Amino acid sequence: MAKVYRLISAALRLAAAAAAAAAAIIMVTSHETTIFFGIEMDAKYSYTPSFVFFVVAFAVACAYSLIVLFVRPGSSASRLALMSDVIVGMLLTGAVAATGAISEVGKNGNTHAGWLPICGQVHAYCNHVMGALIAGFVALVVYFLIIMYSLHVVAEPLCPCH
Repeated sequence: MAKVYRLISAALRLAAAAAAAAAAIIMVTSHETTIFFGIEMDAKYSYTPSFVFFVVAFAVACAYSLIVLFVRPGSSASRLALMSDVIVGMLLTGAVAATGAISEVGKNGNTHAGWLPICGQVHAYCNHVMGALIAGFVALVVYFLIIMYSLHVVAEPLCPCH
């Protein structure tokens, strides 16, 4: 049973690492320059603090997922890893939420604040950000599955219900 747990856990963690790395890489490569009313406009992920937070959070999640692959199941470190999984999950949730909010403003603007949408001028940039958000959401869902599976494995010895 321990081998099955280790195999499922490793597969989930590798999937989470791959999705997190993809999200960070897609966001880092988001860059476009356009001319709007004779003014050159440059759009980069590094100009928006929430996008930088997104890249850092997903890079940390990727590295963490790869490091935790070496934790032995049933050890005290595995319980610490479960708590760390929850923290990383919350970090990723915050990153996806912040980036989603800013991308919504970039796509639709905000008439109350007088902010105009920019996605009409920088299509490729907005598409990159959307791709990063999709990959980030996939990583977040996989982290949720990791947490649920780890909780099941930790709680199974405590409950003789099966």
